[in-house]
Amino acid sequence: MNTIDRRSVLLAGLGVAGAGALAACGSGSGSGSGDALVDPSGPAVAAAEKKRHSTGRERKLTLTAVPATIDLGAGVRPRTWAFDGRTPGREVRLSVGDTLVAELSNQLPGKTTTSVHWHGIALRNDMDGVPPTTQSAVRAGSTFTYRFVADTPGTYFFHPHIGVQLDRGLYAPLIVEDPRETLAYDDEWVVLLDDWLDGVTGTPDEVFAELGHGMSGMGMGTGSGSGSGSGSGGTDGHGMGGMSGMDMGGSGSPSPTAAASSGGGSGKFMLMGATSELLGGDAGDVKYPYHLINGRVAADPDVYTGKPGRRVRLRIVNAGSDTAYRVALGGHTMTITHTDGFPVRHQQVDALLVGMGERYDVLVTLGDGVFPLVALAEGKNANGLALVRTGSGSRPAATVRPKGLDGMIMTASQLRATDEVRLKPARTDITHQIRLTGGMMRYDWAVNGTPFDMKNPAANPILVEQGRRVRFDFVNDTDMWHPMHLHGHTYQLGTSGPRKDTAIVLPRRKLSVFFDADNPGQWMLHCHNAYHGEAGMMADVAYRA
Repeated sequence: MNTIDRRSVLLAGLGVAGAGALAACGSGSGSGSGDALVDPSGPAVAAAEKKRHSTGRERKLTLTAVPATIDLGAGVRPRTWAFDGRTPGREVRLSVGDTLVAELSNQLPGKTTTSVHWHGIALRNDMDGVPPTTQSAVRAGSTFTYRFVADTPGTYFFHPHIGVQLDRGLYAPLIVEDPRETLAYDDEWVVLLDDWLDGVTGTPDEVFAELGHGMSGMGMGTGSGSGSGSGSGGTDGHGMGGMSGMDMGGSGSPSPTAAASSGGGSGKFMLMGATSELLGGDAGDVKYPYHLINGRVAADPDVYTGKPGRRVRLRIVNAGSDTAYRVALGGHTMTITHTDGFPVRHQQVDALLVGMGERYDVLVTLGDGVFPLVALAEGKNANGLALVRTGSGSRPAATVRPKGLDGMIMTASQLRATDEVRLKPARTDITHQIRLTGGMMRYDWAVNGTPFDMKNPAANPILVEQGRRVRFDFVNDTDMWHPMHLHGHTYQLGTSGPRKDTAIVLPRRKLSVFFDADNPGQWMLHCHNAYHGEAGMMADVAYRA
C-alpha cells in the first residue's frame, strides 16, 4: 500500500483561499424575495452581448442528441444517449470573438427533453442552456439554436443541464483559441475524463432514484444527519474512521471493474467506503464499472502518437459526474499553464487533482518510449488509462500506477493568476455566505439549507447588482467535498489565486472567492456532482433589474 508523502503534497490552500481577504462592505442573505430580476432575454443581456469583441465570423454546427450504441473498447458497447452517435462528441473549435451558431436537434426517446450548457463560457444569459431559468427545455422532436459570441479563450466543454443527463454520453470539448497566444508548444491533445455506468450496470436515473432514498432508506443507520447542522463527521457521511490506513491507489490494485464494484454497501449503485485524504474524507457516492479517457476503457486505451522531445499541450477536462481524478503521465512532470481557461503562473507538478467540471492545461516534453497517462479515480481504487507512444515499448497494464501519482500535487488555491487576468484591486461591495448543506443519510443536498425548486427557480435568489465586486464565502457544512460551479462568470480564489468557474470546497472548510458582476442575467451556482446538484445543491445568482 502506498500513502501520500505529506512533504510532497501541498494541501494547505485547498478550500481555505481568501482567509485574509478584505472584509465586505455589505452582506447578503440570498433571500431577496420580491426583487425585480433581470430577464435572461431582456435588454440588459442584449446590451452586454453587443459589448463583446466579435470577429464577425460564424461557426455553424448541428448537434443531434440520439440514442446510440457506442464502442468504449475491449468489447464494451453500451446503449446510451450521445451527440451524433458518438462519445465524446466531436470537438468544437473556434477563435476568440467568433460567434457559435449551434442547432440542437432533440431525437431522444419518448418525451425526453434536453438542452446544452456551454460549461465555463461567459456568454449571454439566454444561451446558457439551463431550463427552466434561461430557456424552455427542448422537447423531443424539436430544435433550438444557440447563438453567442465566445470572447474568452480557453478549454471548455458542453453538456445537458437537465436531470442527470450529464452522466450519459452527451458531452464534447469546446476549445476557444487565442490567435495572440504566446504559449510555445508543438502539438496539443484534448483529454476528456469520465466515469461510466450508463448501459452497463444501469442508467443515471436509476442511480439517482436509489441515492435519493439516502443511507437511512437503505437501513444504513438511524443517525440524525447533518442537514445544515454541526455533525461530527461520522453519522451522516459514508464513515471516515481509519483514514490513516486507507488505500490511496498503490500497486497491486484489483482491476478497474472489480475495484469499482467493491464499495461494500447493500445498494446496487451506492458506493461505500471510498475515502481520499486529498478530498478530506468521503470521495464519492456512486459505483462505476469503468473510468474513461477520451471514450475508451483502460483495457483498450486511446493512444497519442508523437515524437521524443516535442512539447505538447494537454487540455484536461473532467466530464465525470461523481469522480475526482488524480492525473499523472508516467515518466514525466507537467507544467500547469491554465485552469478553467485562464492562465496561471507556470507551476511544475507530478500530478493534478481535477474535480468534476474543472479543466487544466499543462505542458509536457515527451520522452522516448510508451508512457501511461493515468486518471486515478480518487479514493475509488480504479483508474482510466490512455497512452503516449513516441517509440518502441510494450503497453503497460490497465492498472498501472505511475510514481508521479504519489508525488507533488499542487492544489488550485496555491496557484496564482497571471498579472493580465488577476482581478484589479477593488472594494468588495457585497458578501454572500453560501452554506453547503445536507448529507448522505437523507440525500438532502442544498444551498443555505433550501433545495433548489425547479418549479419556482427564482424563489430564493442570491442577489447581485451589475458593476459590483462580489464575494462568495463557500462554507461547507457537510462531510463531503463539492466542486462548486458558477455559470456566466469566473471568480478568483482569494485575492491573488487563479481565475476559475469551478472549485473544490473541502468538507467542514471555507473557500472565499471574488468576481465582478459584469454579465447580467440569472445564473446557476451549483455542485457539479450531477447527483448532488439534481438533489437540490443549486441556487439562482440573479441580477437585480
